[in-house]
Amino acid sequence: MFENLTDKLQAVFRRLGQRGILRESDVDEVLREIRLALLEADVHYKVVKDFLSRVRERAIGAEITKSFSPAQQVVKIVHEELIATLGEPGRLDLKGPAPYVVMMVGLQGSGKTTTVAKLARHLKQGGHLPLMVAGDTYRPAAITQLEVLGRQLELPVHSEGQRVPPPEICANGVREARQRGYDVVVLDTAGRLQIDEEMMAELEAIKKATHPTEVLLVADAMTGQEAVNVATGFHQRVGLTGLILTKVDGDARGGAAISMRAVTGVPIKFLGSGEKTDALEVFHPDRLASRILGMGDVLTLIERAETAFDQEQAERMERKLREASFDLEDFLEQFQQVRKMGPLSQVLDMVPGLGKLAQNVSPEDTDRQVKRVEAMILSMTPEERHNPRTLDGSRKKRVARGSGTTVQEVNALLNQYRQMQQMMKQLGKGKGGMRGLARMFG
Repeated sequence: MFENLTDKLQAVFRRLGQRGILRESDVDEVLREIRLALLEADVHYKVVKDFLSRVRERAIGAEITKSFSPAQQVVKIVHEELIATLGEPGRLDLKGPAPYVVMMVGLQGSGKTTTVAKLARHLKQGGHLPLMVAGDTYRPAAITQLEVLGRQLELPVHSEGQRVPPPEICANGVREARQRGYDVVVLDTAGRLQIDEEMMAELEAIKKATHPTEVLLVADAMTGQEAVNVATGFHQRVGLTGLILTKVDGDARGGAAISMRAVTGVPIKFLGSGEKTDALEVFHPDRLASRILGMGDVLTLIERAETAFDQEQAERMERKLREASFDLEDFLEQFQQVRKMGPLSQVLDMVPGLGKLAQNVSPEDTDRQVKRVEAMILSMTPEERHNPRTLDGSRKKRVARGSGTTVQEVNALLNQYRQMQQMMKQLGKGKGGMRGLARMFG
């Protein structure tokens, strides 16, 4: 989402890095370019003005550190002020007597129903027993969509069709949760415009009937600066306690994420980064600021790896590495595990220094390439997978025919495998090498 903004900011810092001394005129020139980059990214002009004022005051003030170059000094200040603009991380308030009610609101098409399921899954993983309530009786198939998602996640859904008023459905859902021992109720409400008086009154009625501990606005990050007006409108009517930004994996310019917290004062609690139900990240302002400045996001990468990699698999892999028995089946397994962490472009973007490479990686191309690797390995016999040296010319032709690839691609795969094997042998000779490599695999 921040690709263009990141490119522009990094270009500014590169030019600044060519200067030996940080003068006031240099600061003003850099701030002009940062202002243009932020405005082009659709950041609210008031937020830009306040942000640059703070950066300028610090950049030409008494905070110059001899251990930093001018570029590093400005990057440090911009990073810290960006974190301040994004605000303190918001967390769900699940205190007091259960069930806790989380009411989801937003515009039509913001991805609210899918986000209800994502949040319920997140709560389930955190040890809660969530109940989803289908309170959107206006959109065709909204109830069916939530029921299908509930079956996929093995989570209960309370629904009463389209004829019962939404405030009554939501109140009945809370009552059912109390009777059946569910500790969190996630209410799906119909999408509406903040200027639609009748629909906004209905939201107020739902809030009055259910007494939610959280009222979360699901906002489409691709709506840009208009998302700030949307958040303000909803906040005035139903009193928002948090924001969930969806579609942050799209080609939005990123301004909404930077602006909404500063203008509304409502904390961002989650980021939705895909269509799947596991594509929901807890919001961390420091990590997002690092991504915007092209510094990567190693902590989120580690969290994804911990989710994707099984402890038992990691221990088994460590034994194989120690015994130097890593074969093509293991190679395929690791390929598939990395794939679970999300699109390769997203994974690369989190590694410091590889953000630029991520821009050249298409998720579709990556998926296609992984499938070709899978097809080649699955076209081999078990003996060939365990001992690739048995693959002579005729066998390679058979594998290529069976996988719809070429002999050259089969050779390239075998070269990759040999390089990885060689790397493992070298790591295995070094002190702690095996342990470090095992950590890399999960």
